Amino acid sequence: MKFGKQFTSQMVPEWEEAYMNYNFLKTILKEILFYRQQRLNHTSPAYPSPKKVKLSKRLSFYRAFSGLTNRFGNYKDRDNDDEVILASELQDHDYQTMFLRASEEGAENELVFFRRLDDEFNKVIGFYKGKVDEVVMEAEELNKQMDALFALKVRINDPNFHTSSTPPNSGLSPLEEIQEHEEQPQRDQTKMVSLEILNHVKINVAQESVLSNWKTIFGGTKSDLSFSQEEYRMAHAKLKQAFIEFHRKLRLLKSYCFLNQLAFSKIMKKYDKVTSRNASKAYLEMVKNSYLSQSDEVLKLMERVEAAFITHFANANRSQGMSDLRPRVRRDKHRVTFLVGCLFGCSIALVVAVILTIHTRDLLKSAGRDQYMINIFPLYSLFVYIVLHMLMYAANIYFWKRFRVNYSYIFGFKPNTELGYKEVLLLSSALLVLTLAAVLSNLEMEMDERTQSFTTLTELVPLCLVTVVLLIMICPFNIMYRASRFFLIVTLWHCVCAPLYKVNFPDFFLGDQMTSQVQLLRTVEFYICYYGWGDFKKRSNTCNQSNVFEIFYIFIAVIPYWFRFLQCIRQAFEHNDYDPAMNGLKYLSTIVAVVTRTIYVQRRGKTMRIIAASSSGVATIYNTYWDIVKDWGLLGKDSKNPWLRDKLILPNKSVYFVAMVMNVILRLAWMQTVLDFHEAPWLHRSAMIFVVASLEIVRRGLWNFFRVENEHLNNVGKFRAFKSIPLPFSYEYEDKEL
Repeated sequence: MKFGKQFTSQMVPEWEEAYMNYNFLKTILKEILFYRQQRLNHTSPAYPSPKKVKLSKRLSFYRAFSGLTNRFGNYKDRDNDDEVILASELQDHDYQTMFLRASEEGAENELVFFRRLDDEFNKVIGFYKGKVDEVVMEAEELNKQMDALFALKVRINDPNFHTSSTPPNSGLSPLEEIQEHEEQPQRDQTKMVSLEILNHVKINVAQESVLSNWKTIFGGTKSDLSFSQEEYRMAHAKLKQAFIEFHRKLRLLKSYCFLNQLAFSKIMKKYDKVTSRNASKAYLEMVKNSYLSQSDEVLKLMERVEAAFITHFANANRSQGMSDLRPRVRRDKHRVTFLVGCLFGCSIALVVAVILTIHTRDLLKSAGRDQYMINIFPLYSLFVYIVLHMLMYAANIYFWKRFRVNYSYIFGFKPNTELGYKEVLLLSSALLVLTLAAVLSNLEMEMDERTQSFTTLTELVPLCLVTVVLLIMICPFNIMYRASRFFLIVTLWHCVCAPLYKVNFPDFFLGDQMTSQVQLLRTVEFYICYYGWGDFKKRSNTCNQSNVFEIFYIFIAVIPYWFRFLQCIRQAFEHNDYDPAMNGLKYLSTIVAVVTRTIYVQRRGKTMRIIAASSSGVATIYNTYWDIVKDWGLLGKDSKNPWLRDKLILPNKSVYFVAMVMNVILRLAWMQTVLDFHEAPWLHRSAMIFVVASLEIVRRGLWNFFRVENEHLNNVGKFRAFKSIPLPFSYEYEDKEL
C-alpha cells in the first residue's frame, strides 16, 4: 500500500482536516517534476492535461495570495552550492522556511511548495498543542476526582478518620499529581487525601432510569454524599470508564504526532528525489526540534495513567489493566463470510422452491387465494420487513466504512461491540432462511394429504417463528451478539419512555426507523387479533369488523410519530433550541395526516376527504423539506458545491442529486402508506400494502446514509472524536464560579 493511502487509513476521521495535507503537497511535487522534465528536454511545454491546468490555476492563485516574491526574492545573496532552505522558528511555535534557490528558473512552484509546507506544519503544531493543553487540564480534573474517590473510600472504611497531613491543594502540577498517585502504594495515597474534600463535593452516580429522570427534571442531578458502598462502587465504575476514554484520547494524540512526523519526512524525501536537492535534512532538523517532537507530555501522561489504572482499577493486574485500556481490534472472521454465503444460497433455493410450489399447484388461481392473502400473507410479511431493513442497514455500514464515516462513535457503541455489515448480513440471511422455510413448510403441510388434519399446527407456524425471534432478542446468555441486542433493547426503551430520558443520537435515529415501520406495527396488531380473537384454525378473522381494532389501527400508526414528537420537545427544552421544536411540529403534522386519512377510509365523507388530502399534502411537503435541508444539510445555494453543502464525502456530486430525487419519489410511496391507498386491479390489496411498505423501508435506508454522513461532517468540523464521560464528583466552588 502506498504511503498516501496508508496515511489516510490511519487518520482519526474527525481530525482529518487537522492532519498534514499530504496528497496536495504530493500534487505540487508532480507539477514541479512536470516542468523540470520539460526544461530538461529543451522543448516548450506541451499542452497539459485539464487536471494539470486546474492545478496550475490553483498554484497561481496561491502565489498571488501568499506574496511569495516579496517573501523570498531578497535572498539571492545567500544561494550557495550547499544550502537549499533555511528553516527557522520566527516566534512561539510559528515556523518559516526560506527557499534560497528562488533565483533559479522555474523555482516558483518550489516556493509554493515550501509556503504550503510551512502552513501545514504550523497547522499541525497548533492543533497538537491545543489538544495537549486540553488533556493536561483533563488530567488535573481526573486528579481531583481521584482525590474525592480516595477520601470517600477512607470515610466509608473508617468513619472516625477526620483529617490528614496533606491539604486538598498540594500545589503539584497535574502531571506530578498523577505521578504522585502512581508511585505511592494505595494505602499511603488514601492517607494523603484530606476528608475535608468531602465537604465541598456533590455526587452524581445514580443510574439513568425513569425515576432518576423525574428527579433530574424537578430537583437536579447532584446530591449529597451518603457514604455507602454502593455509592463508592458506582463512582469507581464511572471513573474507570473516564480513565479508559482519557487513555484512548492520549493514544490517538500519540498516533497523530507520529503520523504527521512520518508524513513530513516522506514528503521531504520525495522533494529531494524530484528536485535532486538535499533540503530534507535541514527541514527535518527543524521538525525534530519543534514542539511536535520535543513535547513529551502525552507520553508521560500515558505512562502515569496506565500505572494509576492498573493500581486502582485492575487490582494491580497489569495484563487485565492493559487489556481494558487497549482493547484488541476485532478482526473479520472467515466463518462469518462462509455462513453468509451459505445462508444466502439457501435463501435463493427456498425462494425457487416456494415459486415452483405456487406455480405447479396453481395456487394463485385457487379458491383459497384470497383467504391466504388476507390471513397468512400479512403474518409472514412482518419478517420480510425486518429482513429488508437489516439489509439496508448492512448496505449503510458497508458504505460508511468505505468512505470513513465513524458510525460507531456516532451511535455510541462500545469498542469492538459494533456489528459490521457481514454480521448484519448473517443475521438477516438467517432470519430470511427461517421465514422462507416456514412459508414452504406451511404450504406443504396444507397441501399434503397426510398433514391436512394438522390445521392448528399449520396455522401456528408464523406465531412460533415470532416467538423464536423474541426469545433470541431477550436471551441473557452471551450468544448471538448480546451487546448489540441489549443496546437495541435499551435504545428502544428510551424511545418508549420519551421524554423522560435524555435524547441521544441512537435514540432519535431508532425513533425515525420506527416511523418507517408503521405497517410492521399494524401487522403486530393483526397478530394479536388473529391469534387472540380470530378463528385461526379455520383461517378466518373478523378484525376489520371490530371497532376496537379500528381504533387501535389508528393508535398503532401514531405511536412512532408521537415518540419522535416527545423526543423533539425534550431536545427543545434541554438545548433551548428552535430547530427541535420545528422538527416536532413536522411529526405532529404527520400524526394529523395519519389520523384524518384513516378516519376517512373507515367512515368516508366529502368533508373528511378534503381534510385528509390537505393534511397529507402538507405533511409530505414538510417531511421532504426537512429530510433534504435539515437532516442531510443539502440545497445550500451559497455553498462551495452549489445546491449541496460545503463538505461532501462522496466523490461524485451527482449521487446527491439522484438521492434527493429518489427521496421525493419514495416519499410519495410513504404518503400512500399514510393515506392507506392500496388499490390496484392487477395486484391483491395485501400485496400492494407490502410493496408500498417495502418502498418506504428502502427510502429510510437511503435517508440513513446521508443523515449519518451529515452528522459525521458536523463532528469533523468541530473535531469531536471522543465521548463525553460524566464524572461522578462535582466541586461546589466550581459551580459557584460558573
